[in-house]
Amino acid sequence: MGLLFTGASGFLGASILPLLTKHYEVITAGLKDKDTIRVDLSKEIPTLSGVLDIVLHAAGKAHSVPKTKEEEQVFFDVNLQGTKNLCAALEKSGLPKSFIFISTVAVYGCEFGENITENHPLNGNTPYALSKIQAEQYLTEWCEKHHVCLSILRPSLIAGPNPPGNLGAMINGIKTGRYLSIAGGKAKKSVLMVQDIANLIPILAEKGGIYNVCDSYHPSFGELEMIISKQLNRKKPVSIPYWMAKSMALVGDCLGKKAPINSLKLKKITESLTFSNDKAISELGWKPLNVLDNFKID
Repeated sequence: MGLLFTGASGFLGASILPLLTKHYEVITAGLKDKDTIRVDLSKEIPTLSGVLDIVLHAAGKAHSVPKTKEEEQVFFDVNLQGTKNLCAALEKSGLPKSFIFISTVAVYGCEFGENITENHPLNGNTPYALSKIQAEQYLTEWCEKHHVCLSILRPSLIAGPNPPGNLGAMINGIKTGRYLSIAGGKAKKSVLMVQDIANLIPILAEKGGIYNVCDSYHPSFGELEMIISKQLNRKKPVSIPYWMAKSMALVGDCLGKKAPINSLKLKKITESLTFSNDKAISELGWKPLNVLDNFKID
């Protein structure tokens, strides 16, 4: 079966591409020389040849905070316009049977909460969240119009070798000795092993649907700190009391964006944010990998 994979050179893509090539004839499209089709989807409609069975659209922009209107627009150029350009190319070359879109739990706009389901309103208001919401809406209409089976995955924090984002920042902080645990790291977060994306592809290609994807066990910050520290041969980070972290956060509020911690960051670190994977397990028969057993930092 032929599979078109966008974003194959990113963190997620690099981790699952070797797994996909065992089962599919994979064509990659992206910005790197090693991609089969080199294209900037945010600016170009690629030229595709032949009808593909599955499209896995993982190319996107994330893991940065825009500081200007121009930087905000990049999210929409990549995540929304890139999706539209890909669909335009598929209309010319031939429609796939299945389209799998990698979205995000950020579409819900939640800073805290427990067992959030797919029925939660899409309240995300950051450029990242809004661009993903709009891409989801566009694909829903496009796939319905063209009778393509659509799957939308909303992953939580993704764990794998050399992860970006908050998990990468935690690893780097522990590695350099600049990481402080707060109030024992009791807050829980939903995490997904990156390999599970590849494991889901064959099932999604047949069934479609919208699914949160994460481990059934939601590890605490303290548990993540522990397994990272062990792999780095470092001592577990020092834990400071909440009142001390709150004082530092208030100072950070005055210093601006460059401060290592502020009240918003403190809230994210000390309050649980977990998502329900019940729908994916019941409808797809999926068994997610346990993050604490499988997470290797490199």
